[in-house]
Amino acid sequence: METVAPEQEIIEVIKEKGGDSFKYCYQCGLCDVVCPWNRVRVFSMRKIIRQATFGLTEIDQEEIWRCTSCKTCVDRCPRGVDQIHAGVALRKLAAEYDVYPGNVAPISKVVASLTSEGNSLGGDREQRAEWAKGLAVKPYAEGMELLYFTGCYLSYDPRMRKVAAATAALLNKAGVDFGILGSKESCCGESIRKTGNEELFKRLAKENIKAFIDQGVKKVLVSSPHCYHSFKNEYPEFMVNFEVVFISQYLGELVKAGRLKLTKEYSRKVTYHDPCYLGRHNGLYDEPRELLKMVPGLELREMADSREKSLCCGGGAGRIWMETPKEDRFSDLRLGQAVRSGAEVLATSCPYCITNFTDSSLDLPEGEAMEVKDITEILLEVL
Repeated sequence: METVAPEQEIIEVIKEKGGDSFKYCYQCGLCDVVCPWNRVRVFSMRKIIRQATFGLTEIDQEEIWRCTSCKTCVDRCPRGVDQIHAGVALRKLAAEYDVYPGNVAPISKVVASLTSEGNSLGGDREQRAEWAKGLAVKPYAEGMELLYFTGCYLSYDPRMRKVAAATAALLNKAGVDFGILGSKESCCGESIRKTGNEELFKRLAKENIKAFIDQGVKKVLVSSPHCYHSFKNEYPEFMVNFEVVFISQYLGELVKAGRLKLTKEYSRKVTYHDPCYLGRHNGLYDEPRELLKMVPGLELREMADSREKSLCCGGGAGRIWMETPKEDRFSDLRLGQAVRSGAEVLATSCPYCITNFTDSSLDLPEGEAMEVKDITEILLEVL
């Protein structure tokens, strides 16, 4: 590997880029014990932190790209080390030199797509609102009740477009005056920021903030925990504050207010998966469960590793765009937990989770089956 800076300089660069907390690590190894990677292969976050401490990080190694930012280790660290920030600091070094090794290589195409079209899936910006064709969905206008920020996956991915359509149907049924930005909407930027591309994150954030201000947006509804996290916790860095509400929160409010009436029976056993960026990162555990319990006939079952201990799907921190060999997929393990809970349906509220779980469900052994649904799709069935 070509040396890009002396050891001490590397240490200072890592500190400067947000990884300063690595110096508190005393190598207890608890991060390795709780990391989901060690359920599928040998991986040591402790080693990565130790290498950073001495400026020995090799930016062309895939290991610095394994972290999914699930936050399990951060919550359990007895010394307050923020492994996510330390890992992102290392990725910033790699991103500056366009070093995307092995299975990380697809990030280059994602960067190009985000730069040119404002989305991570390679779709045409002008087709961002195609999912809404034929539906009663209007462009956002100032004074509307809320803006529905659809997000990249719900705008372009064929499976996730069904979730966007279900959401629009529920909002219309409840009489909510809402609109979308269409081609004026850009990726929230949360995941590309976790790959170390701070410049691109800022560009996307500023595009969205400008669109919000120009359109007079006050309240934003989102279906992705990653959008929720970014708008709620990261966009205030730009000295702006918009009211941000997650879909399960909002739908629960509509049901309690009588604007949505759940009248049909859903006589199925359902288990709920806590997305990392909804649960550990933002503390929303009860709202989705309360909403599911409002569904007539639905029997809610808990999986092993639920709530604060929820097992990551493997898609965070840009991993959704990287190549993950089948034997390394956390989502396969999570599907197994769902099956063992006795549930027929795995419900969640995250496009990354649904994408990964749907892929994993195709490989379930004969005799086992698991339907993967967004909560909005379940609610639409019982109206």
